[in-house]
Amino acid sequence: MIDQIGSIVKNTFDSFFNAGYSRLFIIDDNANWVLRCEAMELQKIAADLGINARLRHTFRGIFRQNIFFTSHFDLPRIAGFAAAGNRIGISYFHGKPTKDEPEFEINLGALSKYHGMISKVQVTHKEMKDIVLSTGIDESKVHLIPIGINLSYFTPATSESRRKARAKYSIPDSSTVIGYFQKDGNGWGEGLTPKLIKGPDIFLEAVKKLKSKHDNLFVLLSGPSRGYVKRGLAEAGIPFKHVFVADYSHIGQLYHAIDLYMVTSRQEGGPKAVLECMASDVPLITTRVGQAMELVKHKENGWMVDVEDIDGLAGWASYVIENYSSLGGVLKNARATAQENSYSRLVPLWGQFFDGMVL
Repeated sequence: MIDQIGSIVKNTFDSFFNAGYSRLFIIDDNANWVLRCEAMELQKIAADLGINARLRHTFRGIFRQNIFFTSHFDLPRIAGFAAAGNRIGISYFHGKPTKDEPEFEINLGALSKYHGMISKVQVTHKEMKDIVLSTGIDESKVHLIPIGINLSYFTPATSESRRKARAKYSIPDSSTVIGYFQKDGNGWGEGLTPKLIKGPDIFLEAVKKLKSKHDNLFVLLSGPSRGYVKRGLAEAGIPFKHVFVADYSHIGQLYHAIDLYMVTSRQEGGPKAVLECMASDVPLITTRVGQAMELVKHKENGWMVDVEDIDGLAGWASYVIENYSSLGGVLKNARATAQENSYSRLVPLWGQFFDGMVL
């Protein structure tokens, strides 16, 4: 409570003693996960653009300034933010309405109602851009900017780095290791109930099918709320290790321990794992979701299948395992894709986003 009051006081001070619309306040979700990382990277980009940006966990106390929300789940309350004379920018990564996620309909309805109060919206792929535009928002407000990658955190894996990483995490060196690092349980607890849009049920079915051909499988998990997948792997007799990396800058070490990575989601904004794999020379098999649809070229820099295509996921994973030594061209192309989408390369796109918003 004291910390929240302190933040409100800071916000009020910064708003009152600086010229109107001269400051950018970036609001994250106060969770040590993806949106916190994006907020920190956006602050660096803002500095490159000459914008004075502050990270905050609360928007209270801010008036006549610019507020950027990293989560579109704040949309239902957007009228209050704009009422203080603020200019509002927001990320809308995913949220195609579905019966399993009723809040997606609520958020889209809020955007339909309040889009006149919003200055700019970031989307990461064309599917989401079309959904956002269906609300009637002015197309000039909607900017397609991918979730980038900080290349200083990721290096291509080598046989020696792989050996060391597996020793560090007590993973048998002879195993074929599949990486799966995305949060896919509901809430921030154990995650025993699945967040179905992330496809943990699809992942379990795919690895069980893969196990019928490759009996030395091992799954490396990371991220919070992984209880559902851990229970499913244990029931299937597939060995696994769950490593939570508290400092995102160290997550690149996990990629050095794996042979391939699977994204099995039904919806995504990113995921960040797409570019992380590409920067780490780790073969990627993904469903056709999020910015993977924009970045992955099937059989050129990764492998992509339709949503819920369990046979396709297992089949291409098996192909990667059986043809590992001949994947150099694909991995080289993937590395180039990662470099093209580093945060530093995205600065011009963010410059266009903030043009006319921040003074």
